[in-house]
Amino acid sequence: MIKHQMCAQRYFEDFRIGEIFNLPSRTMTEALFAAFQLASGDNHPVHYDVEYCRAHGMPHMLAHGFQVAIQTAAGAGLFPHMVEDSLKAFLEQSSRFLKPVYAGDTLYASLRVAELAPGRNTGVLVMHSEVRNQQGTLVLDGMQKYLLRKRPA
Repeated sequence: MIKHQMCAQRYFEDFRIGEIFNLPSRTMTEALFAAFQLASGDNHPVHYDVEYCRAHGMPHMLAHGFQVAIQTAAGAGLFPHMVEDSLKAFLEQSSRFLKPVYAGDTLYASLRVAELAPGRNTGVLVMHSEVRNQQGTLVLDGMQKYLLRKRPA
């Protein structure tokens, strides 16, 4: 069997606090809103009815919080390819929704190594997640925890 890896493999001790993993930007199109509505089952008109939103003082459809949170999915970037040999588990995730996101906004997400908690054979890598809009406004911040193996002896 051929093992094809996109990048060099990293283990727990190869990460440094402050290291940043930028994720691809994404413009929140009406098609993405429709796809998220279908996948989530959230049928509140604030997420799909432009006229309802305007009648309630919003400029456009409002993104569901989870629709914004998924912009921090590590799988959109290189991180999961770096830890194919060392990742044991995705342990935890939390998010705070700080500002509204509307259809047409472009989002820029990043993950930053915030904490490294070593164990005997593994360690917990804690990443701070954030999403900013096209004006640079922080719309979401949060945390993700991963259990990684230490490098084999």
